[in-house]
Amino acid sequence: MNSILLIIQREYLSRVRKKSFLIMTLLTPFLMAGIVVVPTYLAMNSTEERNIAILDESNLLPVLEPTDEITHFHYVEGNIETEKEHLNSEVFYALVHIPPIESLEELNDKITIYSDKQVSLSVRGQIENLIENKVEKIKLAEAGIDPQTLKDANIRFELNTIILGEEGEEATGNAEVSLAIGFVSGFLIYIFIFMYGAMVMRGVIEEKTNRIVEVIISSVKPFQLMMGKIVGVALVGLTQFILWMLLTLVLTTLAEGFVLSSPEMMANTFQSAPMEKGMMMNQVSTAFGGIPLGQLAFAFLFYFLGGYLLYSSLFAAVGSAVDQEADTQQFMLPITIPLVLSFIMMQFIIDNPDGSLAYWFSMIPLTSPIIMMVRIPFGVPTGELLLSLGMLVAGFIFTTWIAAKIYRTGILMYGKKVNYKELWKWLTYKG
Repeated sequence: MNSILLIIQREYLSRVRKKSFLIMTLLTPFLMAGIVVVPTYLAMNSTEERNIAILDESNLLPVLEPTDEITHFHYVEGNIETEKEHLNSEVFYALVHIPPIESLEELNDKITIYSDKQVSLSVRGQIENLIENKVEKIKLAEAGIDPQTLKDANIRFELNTIILGEEGEEATGNAEVSLAIGFVSGFLIYIFIFMYGAMVMRGVIEEKTNRIVEVIISSVKPFQLMMGKIVGVALVGLTQFILWMLLTLVLTTLAEGFVLSSPEMMANTFQSAPMEKGMMMNQVSTAFGGIPLGQLAFAFLFYFLGGYLLYSSLFAAVGSAVDQEADTQQFMLPITIPLVLSFIMMQFIIDNPDGSLAYWFSMIPLTSPIIMMVRIPFGVPTGELLLSLGMLVAGFIFTTWIAAKIYRTGILMYGKKVNYKELWKWLTYKG
């Protein structure tokens, strides 16, 4: 036991002290925050005015009015060729041409927008919506229909979802929030298993290639070395994940102040803060009311560790069987297929989280870490969850037993191309 603890300590400290670990741990939250904050900040502080010329030769449409403060419409007269030249001299951002037509029925696919560069989607969408609204009002007036009457008749209904508990208690459900939480949880486990499992495999190959393992194996058993490496990397992953969460929380808080840095925006925010905060808390409470957050947090930690331990033992076995990383491809395919299949099946499980397909995939240890995390936000019976957890533990014990038999033979074997037939001999070896 002391040997395993020493190996865990060595693996953990050797990895967290690396500059690459510190750089990636600190840099990743900044990159994620930048991806979210920078586009938002640029969009909110965009002050580039756009002057758009409109050449209406039909005289059938009323005057269009822009829907934002940075877009300005200028009606021009003349011919289309002359107005095109103004685009080249940067007088106008774009030119909208409505050709001479006799009726609105001919308008579709006849309007053209010219520009000396690609027109932004927001500008194109704004112009399309304005013209559609104008044409709709004209046609309603011709038909003698009051636009307000039509608007009042266009009613949207939203169903209230109530989830009944095992003891008859009621909770508000929100399928969209459940879908998002399930997908994000499953995706995170998918990424972490691949990332840290590959880290274990590369570590085994590196020690084997450098003959370091020959020195270590003289003091500890191969199984102790494998388990120490797996658990050590697991602690590295947990450390990195916790630091990412804390840094993301801090950066998100700072980003809110950065985005709301203008005095006007700050004043409006603080004036409406009490009311909006209350409304936001009610919305959050309603959205998460039917989601078992305690069960979700426990399950995420368990499946994160269980899925990693199960797969990393197989990754370690593959690393011990080869002399270089390029030789791992033939053995990695059958290991990664269940993971990739789980990721693909997520979209179908989200649509029917209580179906037979979802049930069986959430019980198989190789797929349950991802599939069960997708199901839990929608509600999973306690018996099914406990059965899935138990099968994951059993699966981990079984894969560790297989990996240990391969590891103890392969870790000291050099210069031999290993195939599946050779692996089977190692598994059936009784010495």
